[in-house]
Amino acid sequence: MAFLALAVAACGSASSQTSSTVSLGSAVQQDCTSVADVLADGPDPDADPVGYAQAQVLPLRQLTISDAALHTAVLTLASAYETFTTSTSSTRAASSAAVTKAENEVNKICPQAAQ
Repeated sequence: MAFLALAVAACGSASSQTSSTVSLGSAVQQDCTSVADVLADGPDPDADPVGYAQAQVLPLRQLTISDAALHTAVLTLASAYETFTTSTSSTRAASSAAVTKAENEVNKICPQAAQ
C-alpha cells in the first residue's frame, strides 16, 4: 500500500511540473509575446505610420527582456521608431529603411512580432 501511495504521488508531482513548464514556455517565448503585444497596440501602422511609431517607443523601452539579443533588437527598433517620428520629408526614406531593418532583426528572434 505504501509503495502504491508513493507511486501515485510521484506521478502526480511529475505531471504538475510538466504542465507548468509547458504553460509558461521559455523566457524568449515570453519575451516575444510581450514584444508582439506592445507592437499590436496603438494606431493602425498603415493608416498612421507616424502615430504608430510614436505609440511604440516608450512601451518598447519599458519592456523587461531577459534575452540580450532580443533586448538589443527591441531597443534598436524603439530608436528607429523615434527617429522616424522626427524625420523630415528629405530623411523619411532613410528612417523608414532603418525601421524596416530593425523590425527584421526583431522578427529573426520573434517571427512575425514586428509586422
